[in-house]
Amino acid sequence: MIRTDILIIGAGPVGLFTVFEAGLLKMKCHLVDSLGQPGGQLTEIYPKKPIYDIPGYPSVLAGDLVSNLMKQIEPFKPGFTLGERAEKLEKVEDKLFKLTTSKGTTIYAPVVAIAGGLGCFEPRKPPIENIEQYEDKGVDYIIKDPAKYKGKKVLVAGGGDSALDWSIILADIADKVSLVHRRTSFRGALDSVEKVMELAHAGKINLITNAQAIGLNGNGVLKEIMIEEDGKDNYAYPADYFIPLFGLAPKLGPIGEWGLNINDNAIVVNTVDYSTSVPGIYAIGDINTYPGKLKLILCGFHEGTLMVQSAFKYIYPEQKLSFKYTTVAGVNGFE
Repeated sequence: MIRTDILIIGAGPVGLFTVFEAGLLKMKCHLVDSLGQPGGQLTEIYPKKPIYDIPGYPSVLAGDLVSNLMKQIEPFKPGFTLGERAEKLEKVEDKLFKLTTSKGTTIYAPVVAIAGGLGCFEPRKPPIENIEQYEDKGVDYIIKDPAKYKGKKVLVAGGGDSALDWSIILADIADKVSLVHRRTSFRGALDSVEKVMELAHAGKINLITNAQAIGLNGNGVLKEIMIEEDGKDNYAYPADYFIPLFGLAPKLGPIGEWGLNINDNAIVVNTVDYSTSVPGIYAIGDINTYPGKLKLILCGFHEGTLMVQSAFKYIYPEQKLSFKYTTVAGVNGFE
């Protein structure tokens, strides 16, 4: 049995930074995440991609941001239960919740902060009949280490930011990069579209538009992809890897069964303190919704900061909370 002050569901950047803010108020945290390592999507999906809107960092790699957050919270000695999904949450007494994970681990806390990002997310897969048999054998939905594709022939599918950005990055790594999209126009940022067009003109990206992948062939591992292209007969395209980047399909999973107010697959919160419809349960980061919501990491940091102030008052209603700037008080960790 594990007992803590704030149980944080989700060990992404918002959940991690919340540990820091809670630590400043002398509250201990324990984080639960279905992924096997901290960092959430930043670690799992795009650790090598730069992020440009973190204050004080003109550019920081997603993986480096996670490493910095882990170093920042180190003095507060958070607990982690990783590789286990938050399954069942029940109120066992006044101001005490019990969480049971998918592996039977039980954690008790007076406050629960849901920082689950997109919730239980899974990649949107193209409707190719035999795609499952090539998963991890040439078909990747997530790029964890770009170096894996060095010297390989790669076909990326998609028309959004992820497909564009990874095509740009892989153009300097893979032996050959092709980008297939069912339209001639792209949905991504204009500068990314322009960069892809420049690389296509320079022969570094093979652009296949008005086309889509319709089949996969190989003998145990992927060898070729069948392409349907307007104005042409279907043809086989040799490739070592097929990377369809059609985004993620968010699902709340078991969290959706916890009696919270849900709207459009997100948890409705009060923006005074990001509390949910259940006292003692808060939701911060991409998993919540409210008028004017922006799904940005820096907004999640703000939400977590206000949330812990409210959590302190909820746990210790008789204690006076005196706010202190870190420039004055410093950062005093737990012994």
